Amino acid sequence: VSRHYVIRSTLCISIAPLRGRCQSFTRKRPTEDETEEAKMEGTVKWVDGVMFLGESSSGHSVVMDGPEELGGKNHGLRPMEMLLLGTGGCALFDVVTMLKKSRQALTKGRVELQAVRAEAVPAVFTAINLHFVIEGDGIKESQVARAVQLSAEKYCSASIMLATGGVEVTHTHETISH
Repeated sequence: VSRHYVIRSTLCISIAPLRGRCQSFTRKRPTEDETEEAKMEGTVKWVDGVMFLGESSSGHSVVMDGPEELGGKNHGLRPMEMLLLGTGGCALFDVVTMLKKSRQALTKGRVELQAVRAEAVPAVFTAINLHFVIEGDGIKESQVARAVQLSAEKYCSASIMLATGGVEVTHTHETISH
């Protein structure tokens, strides 16, 4: 027996030039047979100029836009910024999750990202450093170091994918214990 679920959503944009524009989209929840492999889907729609609306299969949306000198209105992230921030989010998710599982009293966490891009087109990332700043009550530096290492070597799909593709990805950290 195959079951398909359809989810219909409406997205209304609140950014000034798009205010009041609503877009409906429909996505199908995958069946058990379709979830055997980890799949991800999304759609990016051209809005105007160099502005785009990205919609994920999980129902979330994001506006991407370019700078004014390239025909944009600077109303959203640049696509390469999204790639960088997504990598940071992936890695920080891992570190925070591992620290919580190891019962560390985490109070704050962030990852500061620094990237270098090639000067020629395509202006790919050539190097990325992820610097984790982790704060907590009596938090152990050794636990933070281990979580960062596991994220870098085993869990963070985004940073591992970039490193496999030739980007020099480095990880540093500092621990602030109260």
